[in-house]
Amino acid sequence: MIPPVNGDLAFPPPLEWKFSQVFGERTAGEEVQEVDIISAIEFDKSGEHLATGDRGGRVVLFERTDGKDFTFRKDLEKMDYPIARHPEFRYKTEFQSHEPEFDYLKSLEIEEKINKVRWCQTANGALFLLSTNDKTVKYWKVQEKKVKKVADMNLDSSASVANGRLADQIGAGSDFVFPPGGFPSLHLPVVIVGHETNLVPRCRRVYAHAHDYHINSISNNSDGETFISADDLRINLWNLEISNQSFNIVDVKPVNMEDLTEVITSAEFHPTHCNTLAYSSSKGTIRLIDMRQSALCDAHAKIFEEHETAGSRSFFTEIIASISDIKFGKDGRHILSRDYMTLKLWDLNMEASPVATFQVHEHLRPKLCDLYENDSIFDKFECCLSGDGLRVATGSYSNLFRVFGCVPGSNEATTLEASKNPIRRQAQTPSRPLRSLTSLTRSRRRGADNMGMEANGGGHDFSTKLLHLAWHPTSNALACAAANSLYMYYAEDQPQSEHQK
Repeated sequence: MIPPVNGDLAFPPPLEWKFSQVFGERTAGEEVQEVDIISAIEFDKSGEHLATGDRGGRVVLFERTDGKDFTFRKDLEKMDYPIARHPEFRYKTEFQSHEPEFDYLKSLEIEEKINKVRWCQTANGALFLLSTNDKTVKYWKVQEKKVKKVADMNLDSSASVANGRLADQIGAGSDFVFPPGGFPSLHLPVVIVGHETNLVPRCRRVYAHAHDYHINSISNNSDGETFISADDLRINLWNLEISNQSFNIVDVKPVNMEDLTEVITSAEFHPTHCNTLAYSSSKGTIRLIDMRQSALCDAHAKIFEEHETAGSRSFFTEIIASISDIKFGKDGRHILSRDYMTLKLWDLNMEASPVATFQVHEHLRPKLCDLYENDSIFDKFECCLSGDGLRVATGSYSNLFRVFGCVPGSNEATTLEASKNPIRRQAQTPSRPLRSLTSLTRSRRRGADNMGMEANGGGHDFSTKLLHLAWHPTSNALACAAANSLYMYYAEDQPQSEHQK
């Protein structure tokens, strides 16, 4: 995944990102409806389909269109060079996955907001995916259905007229009352033609009543038969075909809730080992568990945590250490984690410290007091890895996202804006020293007037945030969700400089 740098092996050149597409773009001054804000995004393993979920409980599917222009073979044979393509998508269909509910036993409203969407294995041309809100996971099948129409009958309609009211009585609106003397012949269709093709979503399973707390993660197993759902204190294992029973495999709930010190924040299965999964916590740790060890995985196989240096603790230390998202690399050897300030890349063979740390919000450290007061410090940013494992990406405020190179020695760090001109704004990390904790209190007293200013003098809008993004599994392409808009970008390798060749 991360090739060593030695001898003549140079790290790859930085990528040049370009705008590709946008869906649901807002016009100037248009107000965004809360229900239209995208809350989940996911490519399938093939990269041919993309799914998004929103706060209104809808799931929208997109399909890849590039390379499907049905060019004639003789025209292709005339070309002596391949056509350079980047992933392009079009709207496929959408359906209402979840509705708002009310738990009468707990007097609790359950939002319809989609927390996660995960693709399952396709079969017989049908698409399968899981979606979840705070309490209920649903298993969906989306399949093309052809609507057929009768084109010809075995009995000529003109011959039926001779029998009086026969033609009217055997029409579509007839109640099939037998005429006097009966039917002279049986009226049957002989030619049926396909009229049109519709995409029909159908909910195959509903997995409910298994979580007391809000579901934050779902993840498919590589065995294609099971998946997990995780809330703050428990992780449950499900069989896709059994909706009325699940197995609790992780339970961190203490006997006395006053002794609670950490909660589960994210969980994911290993991409190839069906017995292995990882989950992160609000204390900044990642635990790797092996389901072969015991039915209840109270003991972890490995724990990944970075020990803080002496004297570095503050009121915000535990808050910003909480991991909001983890992702396994495609090779299964690395785990990417995102906390409020950083991205960290972990090697499964190195538990003591990450192999790479990428600073995302270091320039916001002087503003932690203000970020705490307006709850922005609790924002949960997602992260993703490229299919080749050479780069990682995550979002930030002002609808910015950042891409980092993972190869040792690489200094690739690109900041882009989710807009049609992604390089319009470059938010650079300040190089000046950080202010002390005493100056943090001074900035707090100055109030919210300076909340829109970055540490390096640039504007920063904390009301707009890019929380959700996904990397295409086989191409250098990113899908980013900015409010209700879905932006697509692709990248090309820049030519290497002389010292890199």
